[in-house]
Amino acid sequence: MTAIRVLIADDHSVLRAGLRMLLNAQSDINVVGEAADGLDVTKKARALKPDVCLLDLSMPGPRSGNVIRGVLQASPNTRVLVLTMHDDAAYLRSALAAGASGYLVKKAADSELMSAIRAVHAGRTFVDLTHGVGEASLSLSRKSPGEGQRPKKLSAQERRVLRLLAQGHSNQQIADKIRVSVKTVETYRTRLSEKLGLKGRAELYRFAAESGILDTDSEQRRPQRR
Repeated sequence: MTAIRVLIADDHSVLRAGLRMLLNAQSDINVVGEAADGLDVTKKARALKPDVCLLDLSMPGPRSGNVIRGVLQASPNTRVLVLTMHDDAAYLRSALAAGASGYLVKKAADSELMSAIRAVHAGRTFVDLTHGVGEASLSLSRKSPGEGQRPKKLSAQERRVLRLLAQGHSNQQIADKIRVSVKTVETYRTRLSEKLGLKGRAELYRFAAESGILDTDSEQRRPQRR
């Protein structure tokens, strides 16, 4: 049986060493490399083509959503399993929206980490349901193995409203910018909350930042049509 090839990405060297020892003790798992920041993990993924990238969300470098997308672009067959201290549904949604296949908090049991690695390698979506982050999140589908329900796709206008909300604009300011009524903006906010399962501006900001909306949707970067 071919061992699952794992790349560990975390900025804490002691944690990486512990994870390497733990994972290499498994007969079906082999750690093939380590990375200490967001730029390094993309390079290592491109060079090593691991089966699973075990990724921390809080490393130095690019935002975690961009790191996830970078890993998948560098090695399309790699499955990203997030291992993080953030027991927060907004981080979970952002990670899955960026393309991660699993999400596990660091206080999970060792056995759960092994199960998560094997699950994502087998093509399934794994979400930690034992520490509160799963129950308040996406209500992942159980229709068939591996079919996780991604956040619903946002329209261009919804993305624009989300970006403006995350940037701190008031409902009135947003209404003025996109030339709609304040009531329409409130409807957009309600729709965004329902689609993404987010509550409050802080969670909206976190989702927009981690999913790359603040980076890619800037109107200043868009050519004006005449």
